[in-house]
Amino acid sequence: MALELLILGSGTSAGVPMIGCDCPVCSSTDPRDQRTRPSVLVRYDDPSEAPLRRQILIDTAPDLRVQSLRNRIHRLDAVCFTHAHFDHIFGLDDLRRFNAIMHRPIDIYAESATMAIIQRTFAYIFDHSTNFNNTFIASLVPHELTAGQAFELFGARWTPIRLMHGKLPIVGFRIDLAGHSLAYCTDVSSFPDESMEALKKLDVLVIDGLRYTPHPTHQTIERAIAVIEALKPGRAYLTHIAHDIMHAELEPKLPEHVYLAVDGLTINCGDGTVLHGRS
Repeated sequence: MALELLILGSGTSAGVPMIGCDCPVCSSTDPRDQRTRPSVLVRYDDPSEAPLRRQILIDTAPDLRVQSLRNRIHRLDAVCFTHAHFDHIFGLDDLRRFNAIMHRPIDIYAESATMAIIQRTFAYIFDHSTNFNNTFIASLVPHELTAGQAFELFGARWTPIRLMHGKLPIVGFRIDLAGHSLAYCTDVSSFPDESMEALKKLDVLVIDGLRYTPHPTHQTIERAIAVIEALKPGRAYLTHIAHDIMHAELEPKLPEHVYLAVDGLTINCGDGTVLHGRS
């Protein structure tokens, strides 16, 4: 099977619907308007371990437990982090269930600044001396990555791409395997020139498209479409979508090759197959 992307969560840090909000989107009965916090799962066959299909998680959203149950995820081979904001790391503790299922540690990858925050936030996982009781904790093996320096993960080439989240430097990821390519660029407000160059010739691009009005740390829908038109991927999907966006209203107005991400959407980079979404 080809390189594949599963959208686990397509919403903002507050999720959609938001607590205490009665707006039309938060009150919508359209399941496409129900968005958990942002995370994706990358899946592909390991050339050296066929027919083993690897599953690499990008970010551990606070909704990871629900996302895993909904999508029947029973294994994780690695986790890569874009940055250390709570909506991208606070599901980390749920990785212990995957340790228990697989009977082995999980490798995690992040920039040094992101890894330091993760290790400080979850000190009980990384520094056992902080634990007063012998409790069931995740078993994780940290690896530091550097923006712009590609690394191999189970036969695929992963390249951390520098993105700017307001004034905060974070990373997105480009994944290349067997002539196919995808990139995941959430929580981005601007792209350095070298990152734009590194994101050309993609089959699939998943990109931040928060809302219609400007935001200091995220892209507007208009800005996201402009970036997509500059990069010219085969297909593009907007994610990290706020409650300002009604799915049924916006998606028909998007350019032909641009879509809204949906929780549970599966995108096949090889043959253009889209499951649970507009094809």
